[in-house]
Amino acid sequence: MPREPAELRNLIEPAVTALGYELVGVELSRNLLRVYIDHETGISADDCRKVSYQVSGVLDVEDPISGQYSLEISSPGLDRPLFQAGDFERFAGQQVSLKLAVPVEGKRKYKGLLVGLDDERVIVNAEGQEFRFSLDQIDQAKLVPNY
Repeated sequence: MPREPAELRNLIEPAVTALGYELVGVELSRNLLRVYIDHETGISADDCRKVSYQVSGVLDVEDPISGQYSLEISSPGLDRPLFQAGDFERFAGQQVSLKLAVPVEGKRKYKGLLVGLDDERVIVNAEGQEFRFSLDQIDQAKLVPNY
């Protein structure tokens, strides 16, 4: 499954949803904590500021990350990252790009039509073939925008 620090998600999700936003996902790399939020009407800079203020407060009190880090609140954008199993069902029928943790058939990157999720396996039609990947095999998944 795409790597997401579950403990951080569980810690900040109540603050995000209390403000009326969807917590899309959380990424932690080196000294950057990126929090993706969404709303049915879209996300503005003001929305990001509101969520940043609330999430900062939670993180200051709970102190789950050692050392210094930057907090970034962002909309998921057109190339929306997929974090949860439900994301693969929700966005079935759209183009997706997958990066696997370990190569399958000599490849780590796959791009194709997201068919959906069946028995905890992500189904993708790529290069004229159907591939099935367990959630644990997927390091990163994103929608591919249509321009």
